[in-house]
Amino acid sequence: MLKKELTEEDVRKLNSKKGLMAILMREPLNIERALRYANYLDKLKDLQVELIRLQKWAIQNNERIIILFEGRDAAGKGGAIRRMTERINPRFMRIVALPKPSEEQKTQWYFQRYVEQMPKAGEIVFFDRSWYNRAVVEPVNGFCTEEEYKIFMKQVNGFEKMILQSGIRLVKIYMSISKKEQAKRFEDIKNDPLKQWKMSPVDENAQDLWDEYTVYKKKMFKKTNTELSPWKIIKANRKTDARIACIEHVLERIPYDKNIEV
Repeated sequence: MLKKELTEEDVRKLNSKKGLMAILMREPLNIERALRYANYLDKLKDLQVELIRLQKWAIQNNERIIILFEGRDAAGKGGAIRRMTERINPRFMRIVALPKPSEEQKTQWYFQRYVEQMPKAGEIVFFDRSWYNRAVVEPVNGFCTEEEYKIFMKQVNGFEKMILQSGIRLVKIYMSISKKEQAKRFEDIKNDPLKQWKMSPVDENAQDLWDEYTVYKKKMFKKTNTELSPWKIIKANRKTDARIACIEHVLERIPYDKNIEV
């Protein structure tokens, strides 16, 4: 039984191609869930048009933009980035997901390999994890020394200040999920042959190290959630809501021209 009566607009959406897809994509049949997904697709389309407008403004004005994603393992960072980038011009954007540093890179200034990925004029760069690896993932998993961690925490705000003073716009997003939801997503990944590649040794230990991640996450926010370069925490237990929230935040943070024709 439906919790509410369907409006004419609801029926129209459910009779559309998107609505029928939403009805049929999952079992058992759930009209309210299908309507919620159809509404999500409509909202996503509207926001993707705005992202195209934002990118066009950035190209015309030689703007340089970094959109940085951090969060728990399996929080949906990659999915959010895909929805943000799938409709914009690929020639003026990049997705950066750096592997572990090489032996040569380990001898360099920690931020150096990230500096090499900074955007050029008119470009938007999406970081799927970033220099903040050293704030949480590395110390929790023993990938850096305590001294390296302390040096990073002393330098990171100054590093971001330099980025901003150079004219680059920086948006920082942290996607947060519950421990129970993370466990559920890990199980889904393990049981899906198309997604099993996503599971890394770090992911395998994430549940056991949950509390340690929490400790370092709080330290990171306390130190780096500054007025100049704030974090936006997105609750991501429901993926569709989180994707919408991420896009809306970016559109709010970047003062693009909303009247540009697309």
